[in-house]
Amino acid sequence: METMFTSNVFETEVIKLADTQETIVRGGRDKFPLLPKAFEGIKQIGVIGWGSQGPAQAQNLRDSLEGTDIRVKVGLRDGSSSMASAREAGFTEESGTLGEMWEVIGESDMVILLISDAAQVEHYKRIFETMKEGATLGLSHGFLLGHLESVGESFPDRMNVIGVCPKGMGPSVRRLYVQGKEVNGAGINCSFAVEQDIDGRATDQALGWAIGVGAPYVFKTTLSHEYRSDIFGERGILLGAVHGISEAMYRRFVMEKGMDEKEAFISVVENITGPLSRTISHDGILAVYNNLDDEGKKIFERMYSAAYHPAFDILMEIYDEVSSGNEIRSVVMAGKRFDRYPMGKIDGTRMWKVGEEVRANRSGEPPVNPETAGLYCAVMMAQIDLLIEKGHCLSEVCNESVIEAVDSLNPYMHFKGVAHMVDNCSTTARLGSRKWAPRFDYNIMQQAFVAYDQGVPADENLVESFKKHLVHDVLATVATMRPSVDISLTE
Repeated sequence: METMFTSNVFETEVIKLADTQETIVRGGRDKFPLLPKAFEGIKQIGVIGWGSQGPAQAQNLRDSLEGTDIRVKVGLRDGSSSMASAREAGFTEESGTLGEMWEVIGESDMVILLISDAAQVEHYKRIFETMKEGATLGLSHGFLLGHLESVGESFPDRMNVIGVCPKGMGPSVRRLYVQGKEVNGAGINCSFAVEQDIDGRATDQALGWAIGVGAPYVFKTTLSHEYRSDIFGERGILLGAVHGISEAMYRRFVMEKGMDEKEAFISVVENITGPLSRTISHDGILAVYNNLDDEGKKIFERMYSAAYHPAFDILMEIYDEVSSGNEIRSVVMAGKRFDRYPMGKIDGTRMWKVGEEVRANRSGEPPVNPETAGLYCAVMMAQIDLLIEKGHCLSEVCNESVIEAVDSLNPYMHFKGVAHMVDNCSTTARLGSRKWAPRFDYNIMQQAFVAYDQGVPADENLVESFKKHLVHDVLATVATMRPSVDISLTE
């Protein structure tokens, strides 16, 4: 995949990641004065939808463009319950910054489409027909491209089509941007893609959009690679795998090892969302292993060896299902089904109720459990290896497998719980977690734990490959471009 690009507006730089080179742009509030030039010819940006990304992107772009002639206008369905929330955020009909969805789509020079994946599939033909000639369609996910590919269609050739994809959930995009008012560069990394460029402006429009929503750094991908890595990633280490790992390991500790329920929850979930995430975020994956004592390293190595291949098997299946269009079709069908039969919640089981008690009575950071550490790192490394094998650029690999997990999603899981995240994320992610978490659970229980408990020794070659993996140096480079502050979460 070609990751080199040029910009007529923003300064670019070339970074070396292992044996590859990538062009990036660094964001920050000092770049905001360049946004009018990046958006040349655009008088109105219509942000369509008020789900996870809508509120964050609309508010961030509005704040970044303050004092310019470019208007950010939110478009919502007539009578939408989200109208009140948009007004509370400062978008109003009186100021011309809030309106009915189809009107906003028709009058905007740039349309950022942030409605649900299923809704995009339902309405894309009318959206294309309603947009102005020569306007720009902005997507924060390549799902619609995946659907068009699966049905043999394409975007109309009369519009720019770009993608800017924050590597984190919407609330993280907003929280870090707000924190960045005091610290330049706080935000969520974004990938960008140019699917169609009819006037030579698409790249700078995409870069301006990414910087406007607060990205500390912006790297290039394609919408095709993005939807594959994104849908795959949320079914993997970002959500589905964390759910499956947690269920399997908690049940093992309580039922097989006789551990107290709260101690088990702390040893598994609190470990993953707490010290493991913080260590990986600041010091890298290898630091998790290096920080263990000699006995802890031996336990880590054995669990890592036992879990890596069972995890890789499931991840390979997920990637194939995404690439084939099966997962996209599954989401589209679910969107129709959920109108009558909404998804249930997972937070009522004993495990997640214990978690509520644990979070309410925290007292300091727990010690790292080496079994949990070995299992979690094995799944993360298996995902990294698979994405590299499939040709994704190293920036995308690191962001979709590591940075989005430890800097965006896991902190929210630590604050609210894994079950809360599963029950309150996008339909696409919720469906994926419910579908694939049990597969991780079963493979880990039936293969990884069996091998570990039978005393199968660590695979020396696999452990050595982990220690010398190129991702460690890549993460060290990419870590210099992480948000300048840790996300702050409060009620």
